[in-house]
This record gives sequence, C-alpha cells and structure tokens, in this order.
Amino acid sequence: MRAVARVVAQADDAGVTRLTGLRSEAPLLLRHTPATTGPAVVHLLGGAAGPLGGDELRLEIAVGERARLCVRGIAASIALPARSGAVSRMTVTVRVASGGELHWLPEQLIAARGCHHLAMSNVELAEGARLLWREELICGRHDEQPGDVTVSTSVTYAGKPLLRQALQVGPSAVHWAGPGVLGGAKAVGSLLGVNSESWPEPRTAAPEAMMAQSEVASPTAVRMPLGTGPGWLVTATAEAAPALRAVLTPAR
Repeated sequence: MRAVARVVAQADDAGVTRLTGLRSEAPLLLRHTPATTGPAVVHLLGGAAGPLGGDELRLEIAVGERARLCVRGIAASIALPARSGAVSRMTVTVRVASGGELHWLPEQLIAARGCHHLAMSNVELAEGARLLWREELICGRHDEQPGDVTVSTSVTYAGKPLLRQALQVGPSAVHWAGPGVLGGAKAVGSLLGVNSESWPEPRTAAPEAMMAQSEVASPTAVRMPLGTGPGWLVTATAEAAPALRAVLTPAR
C-alpha cells in the first residue's frame, strides 16, 4: 500500500492557526479536533492494520510563521511482516517557519515479530521555530521478540544540523539488547525540545540550568543539552510502555 498525507497550518491576521491543507490517504487518516484556545490539534488515525511489509507511507507537515500545531495519535502502530519479507517504510517530513510551533506526540510504534520496518523523520526548523518531538518504540508485543526496525531522525535548525540519531533493533542488529544499547529493556524513546518551555517532569532545575548540563532524570533516562542549537533531548528506556511514557510526557 502506498499513501501520502499532508497537513498545512497557517496563522491568520489575528494570530489564530488555520489548517489550510488537510489531506488524508488510507491508512494515514488525519482528523482536525477543534480547540478554542492553544494550537490547532490534528489526530493521526490508522485506517488499516500496519504498517505492513511492502507499505510505503509518507506524512508531510508544514507549519507557517506564528502558527501552532499539535499532532497526536489515537492508538499504537504495529509494524507487521509480509509473507514476501518486504520492507515497510514510514517517512515523516516537517518544515516549521520562524515563529511557528509543532508538537509531534504520536502513540508508540510496536515492532512485531518478523517485521522489517524503516521509520524515517526529517525535520527542518527555521531560526526561531519551536518543536516538541516524541518517539517511542516497543520491541515486540507481549512475550514476543521484535522483528527488524530502524528508527532514524534528522533535525536541522537555521540550516545547521541539530540532531542526528538512529536506532536499529531486531535479529539483524548487533547486540541491540545488550548493556551498550537497551540493556534488556523492551521500550525505548526520546523527547526533543527546541526553543521549548514544556520541560518533562520531574523538573529538578531551572530551564537555564537544564540547558547547560546533562541531568539524570531516572535510573534509565537522561536529559542533555544539544550543543549545536537551542535544544534539549531526553532519552529513556523502560520495561514497558507506560513507564516510558511517564518519563517522556512534557509538562503543560
């Protein structure tokens, strides 16, 4: 299955965010949830099981100057194998203009046994743009080993690299469950903030201090500043999805 979905958010003269583009294509279904205050909210729904091996899915997001957009998920996505062994791909491309703001807060990606999935995100932020970006991967369903999944994220700020990270799990990855990577944890994820005041709890220091130094947030989580721009990153592992979400939930 091939699908392309798109959302475009623009601010009007009064500073209210309007969705000037909202295009869905199964299984990527976008639904606008009206809100009286705050950012425009769009929920991403899965119109079919998967991603399934062989699927080529693409989501494009554009946020204009002064516009504010929050994209949330409804339920976890399960990467499933195809009989042919084909690879599935989900690509998210994002552009946020100066003064624009995006919160990307989807539900978890679950790597089912036998899957071959690539999840790629490319984010371009203009100077002065704001971002909250959460990614969560669950390695297998209950009592199940995961298939092969690679999650890669590339973020630029004002034309310069801000974050490049990738994680590969599954039988084709070397020592992915060992102490140097996940240490036997089943859930792994990150929360990235750029020019953001929505710090994850518990907040044990002022934002200025958190930006200046790394901080252990829990026995399996750390907050750290990004040396190439106005950002911070929380990375965490956990035994299960609820514990991971507790660490990667931004403060309101």
